[in-house]
Amino acid sequence: MNWNYPTNIWFGVDRAKQIQEACNQLNVKNPLIVTDPGLLKTPIIDQINSDLLKKTTVYSEVQGNPTGSNVTNGVKVFLDGNHDGVIAIGGGSGMDAGKGIAFLAHQSLPLWDFEDIGDWWTKADSSVIKPIIAIPTTAGTGSEVGRAGVFLNEDNHKKKIIFHPKMLPEIAILDPSLTLNLPKGITAGTGMDALAHCIEAFSSPFYHPMAEGTAVEGLRLVKENIQEVYHNGINIEARAHMLVASMMGAAAFQKGLGAIHSITHPVNSLYHTHHGTTNGTVMPFVLNFNRSVIEKKFDRLAKFLNISHGFEGVVNWIIELKKEMEIPETLKEMGVKKGDEVKLAPLAQEDPSTGGNPLEMSEDKFQELILNCIEGNY
Repeated sequence: MNWNYPTNIWFGVDRAKQIQEACNQLNVKNPLIVTDPGLLKTPIIDQINSDLLKKTTVYSEVQGNPTGSNVTNGVKVFLDGNHDGVIAIGGGSGMDAGKGIAFLAHQSLPLWDFEDIGDWWTKADSSVIKPIIAIPTTAGTGSEVGRAGVFLNEDNHKKKIIFHPKMLPEIAILDPSLTLNLPKGITAGTGMDALAHCIEAFSSPFYHPMAEGTAVEGLRLVKENIQEVYHNGINIEARAHMLVASMMGAAAFQKGLGAIHSITHPVNSLYHTHHGTTNGTVMPFVLNFNRSVIEKKFDRLAKFLNISHGFEGVVNWIIELKKEMEIPETLKEMGVKKGDEVKLAPLAQEDPSTGGNPLEMSEDKFQELILNCIEGNY
């Protein structure tokens, strides 16, 4: 199947073999492949490279939480090779880095001048942003349909969102065969990321019925498939559904995210934890904290997902899912100590995701909530 939403999405088994057709459609003659070091060790990158008319350069200097220097170093490779487009392959790190490189390569201003603040994105020269083809190999971030990238500023150890409408890939290839060999831990963490995107988009108080409907259907696909892909990773149909759920979560969160991501971003930056796994760890604590303003909506959601006992049923399902997939129960298990909530709270409060939380937050509230996440107080 091919969809437009608005990204051109090519969905189906072995669709990655059509990479040259995608390049032809976008008139890309000399693409740069951007990925991460782990994926470079698998056959996936060499296979996709071999499916091009001519093998091309691969840039893989990308960390799990990609940094600004990962992007700027990639820009040098892009310019030195006279590349005219990017094929971004991987999870969120590889795809975000690829999008950042295609965006920044021919700009006259540095990366951080385009942070997602007000209309800063208008400072970019849209005409020189190069085409992006995104190929996800995990089912979590949905970066293949996103208009932004998240990068760690190494100077202040803060995650920053770089946004521009033309960072949206022109073609996204969703090929579930590329996800079959994911380790169980990565399957769990990325699945929790997809779940977090859908559930926070649904929870957000902003009015966007299209995004909310997308989030609800994404939640159904996660609920019906996440345990299957964790226990039986070779089930390609379940893998396909999770890829679609991941994409839907990213499309939905234009409605807003919330305190799950507000906490996860600084924890990722300071403790070098996996983004999706951290989302899974803090998720039920945040939902309970927001209960007073989302309970009625979640009672409705529970009926749609065929979960008994309304809001409590949904939260208990997530808690049991964490246990089943060996997601750490608390932030303490991820190296966050009691007392660290004092330094994490202001970082969470200033995170762009905070504005979409259904309950209005403050540094004091974040201290209380993060302490709950550390100590396990549901």
